[in-house]
Amino acid sequence: MKTKVFIDGSEGTTGLRIYERISRRDDIELLPIRTELRKDPEERRRLINASDITFLCLPDAAAKEAVSLVENEHVVIIDASTAHRTEEGWAYGFAELSKEHREAIKNGKRIAVPGCHATGFISLVYPMIAGGFLPADYPVSAFSLTGYSGGGKKMIAAYEAEDKAADLFAPREYALTQEHKHLKEMSRITGLSRIPLFSPIVDDYYSGMVVTVPLYADMLTNADVDGLRAFFAEYYRGQRLITVADAEDEIAASGFLSGNQRSGSDSLKIYITGNKDRILLSSQFDNLGKGASGAAMQCMNIVLGCDETKGLSVISS
Repeated sequence: MKTKVFIDGSEGTTGLRIYERISRRDDIELLPIRTELRKDPEERRRLINASDITFLCLPDAAAKEAVSLVENEHVVIIDASTAHRTEEGWAYGFAELSKEHREAIKNGKRIAVPGCHATGFISLVYPMIAGGFLPADYPVSAFSLTGYSGGGKKMIAAYEAEDKAADLFAPREYALTQEHKHLKEMSRITGLSRIPLFSPIVDDYYSGMVVTVPLYADMLTNADVDGLRAFFAEYYRGQRLITVADAEDEIAASGFLSGNQRSGSDSLKIYITGNKDRILLSSQFDNLGKGASGAAMQCMNIVLGCDETKGLSVISS
């Protein structure tokens, strides 16, 4: 019997990507909602409770409202909003972090999909703290280069307009008040005792991102570039959606990491570069893939017990 899936918010960027992926699968029955009823609470209630799995691709307030509409205890909610990522009772949807994370997703009824910037940051910092290399009170800073699709429909329209503003042709730093919405999960999930300094940058390309965490080697515990590269390779060994660049990696050897290198894929690649004094941890992926709809689909696959990468675009290197 097919799994019944409802996408609440299927008109947004993430919702559309999930819809496109699921519509190609023969093991899923999509429960459609009429356009004029997309914001009707009773129709949403009916579809949520008729589903086996509901994806929430909504603003935070609407996502919280959707959860309040659940009456069928068997419904699994996979929320792509910011609303529940650090809430008690919600599994954090990053299976590769630990066996416990994977089991929580597999057995959970409430799953929160990580934010895109947070995905890159946490993929780097969580193992460092878990492995004892990075103290929890380290004053971590990070920067992130991302395509404009992460800003949603309004930003996409602004960047793709024929008469777009001159400043949209160049990289733009934002979240200047240091209050980015991903900061809460970036510190809570990793176990950092300080909120990190975080500078995101949006540029004039559609999708893909690189998140980088710079570190001083003498403030770490027994860490150097080669040792950390080996540690990360072992930490993520066997994970099909995360790979770690080796010392001979051609991209790293070029001296440049492109923001859109993994656009269109659901894979994430980690680079450990630098020297004996200063080390860079970098995570390269698609903000719409492993950073959004791809992660949501991966969570669904884990819940269903099927191939974790079913319906996903995987780059093995």
